[in-house]
Amino acid sequence: MMAILPFAVMCFGMFMALLDIQIVASSLQDIGGGLSAAQDQISWVQTAYLIAEIIVIPLSGWLTRVFSTRWLFTASAVGFTATSMLCGLAWNIDSMIIFRALQGLLGASMIPTVFTSSFHYFQGAKRVYAAAVIGTIASVAPTLGPVIGGYITDTLNWHWLFYINLVPGVMVAILVPLLVKIDEPDLSLLKQADYLGIILMAVGLGTLEYFLEEGTRWNWFSDSTITACAWVAGLSLAAFIIRSMTVANPVVDFRALGNRNFALGCFLSFVTGIGIFSTIYLTPLFLGYVRGFSAWQTGIAVFSTGLASIAGVPVYIILARRFDLRWIMMFGLACFGISMWSFSFITSDWGGSQLLIPQIIRGFPQVFCVAPSVTLGLGSLSPARLKYASGLFNMMRNLGGAVGIAVCGAVLNAKTNLHFQALASHLTAQNAPMLRWLHDMNFQVSQSLGSPIADHEIALRNLWHITYIQAQTLSYADTFRTIMLAFIIATCLVPLMKKVTPPKAPPAKV
Repeated sequence: MMAILPFAVMCFGMFMALLDIQIVASSLQDIGGGLSAAQDQISWVQTAYLIAEIIVIPLSGWLTRVFSTRWLFTASAVGFTATSMLCGLAWNIDSMIIFRALQGLLGASMIPTVFTSSFHYFQGAKRVYAAAVIGTIASVAPTLGPVIGGYITDTLNWHWLFYINLVPGVMVAILVPLLVKIDEPDLSLLKQADYLGIILMAVGLGTLEYFLEEGTRWNWFSDSTITACAWVAGLSLAAFIIRSMTVANPVVDFRALGNRNFALGCFLSFVTGIGIFSTIYLTPLFLGYVRGFSAWQTGIAVFSTGLASIAGVPVYIILARRFDLRWIMMFGLACFGISMWSFSFITSDWGGSQLLIPQIIRGFPQVFCVAPSVTLGLGSLSPARLKYASGLFNMMRNLGGAVGIAVCGAVLNAKTNLHFQALASHLTAQNAPMLRWLHDMNFQVSQSLGSPIADHEIALRNLWHITYIQAQTLSYADTFRTIMLAFIIATCLVPLMKKVTPPKAPPAKV
């Protein structure tokens, strides 16, 4: 019982950090309008937060050993709360992106420390429950983000998406120092740190994400800045990996990848990150720009995903006590892939009703994807290696989300142009249904305006708009199929993992 309260407080902090990745998803149009941002700039409100988290999460193992779990988590909660207030006060898109990056940077350590703390607080079969709780938070928090965000934006305004963090953040910052006592700080490790490795990692991951996010906008390698970022990212990450494999005290323990379960767990965590974050990015985007839904309407439309995720938790706990976790994970990944296939039949008329079944199929197995990877991947490592490896493991999920969002944006842009050209090529004078539609549209407009020139121009503009909407919808279908392929590969790899049995709890002290 003594372990439950501190673990619950830390889980709440983790929930806040993960929730804020996607709490802006259904409100991107409102934020963009309030900050006078272009559509291609808005995704950076999410991506800046993700990439900042990705840079810090691998460092969490070393930071924990330096400052201790208690004080690192406390500092992270304080920084997250302060930067949340700054995000609410942002005056343009540039300031928002900077503050979101700081929010992710300072709040990131709350995520991996919960993973390692669960192995400290719980032993034996209780680890299944702890993994289920963590898996639920990791999958449900991003899913509930758009729902909560949509309600807040429509009820108050988008500024409160960030102000809402202030009271819970202060509570976590107060309770953690009082309750969490796991390890002691060792400031002497600051002298032994691989600062060059930290710089190489930060530069490599930052430029990689810029390359992925902005590549489509600037036509990839035809732009000198994008080309330079690709080279810098490749060389920096290669140098970082080599250095981490050769120095005595690396900030990221790549040697843990020699453990087959951990290596496969990292890859599966990466794919799961693609699925969770990309679909929660794509669905609100479709509903906002194709269907014209408000933030609250978007939140309601995707709410079924969160409910299905929560409903899957007790089912997972029952199955995890009876069956091999590998087969449970295969089921979860396969269901996620099937849901992406069902999403690929999307049309421009889809709303909450049409999204219901695909989102249930996607939401229900989320905990089946995340929770087993914690036990199978991290549970196979020795306690001495766990802290350093946990950062790499968690980074892979968030990196999957950042890369997934960037790649999905690239696919949407490229495929929309391709489909628009294909559709427009059929809109010729030989297309009888189109001519009839133009005639009917001209007649309807003339009834209200009475100007033949205006009639024709308005009808053509409407035709262009309809064609573009259909091209966008087809590109969303292509993007969901791309995600489906990733889950097919992930499902096939699960049998290569070894079975992991949680260690038995030590005998109680008399």
